[in-house]
Amino acid sequence: MHDYSSNYGGMHLIWWIIWMFFLVWIFFVPADIPYQKSKKESPLDILKRRFANGELSKEEFQESKKILDNNN
Repeated sequence: MHDYSSNYGGMHLIWWIIWMFFLVWIFFVPADIPYQKSKKESPLDILKRRFANGELSKEEFQESKKILDNNN
């Protein structure tokens, strides 16, 4: 049988703690995983981003935003 009363008995507990730490870290810590599907941008988000980048003028932005608001 196994005798855990030796000096190495504490290592068994340490390894369990290390494994539990890794399991918690893998499953519960949010992380950006490569090739993970990203959140799909809404049309309004795209419109705001284009306006912020200077691709649209203020008038074009407001007109497009009115069109999007009427469709909802």
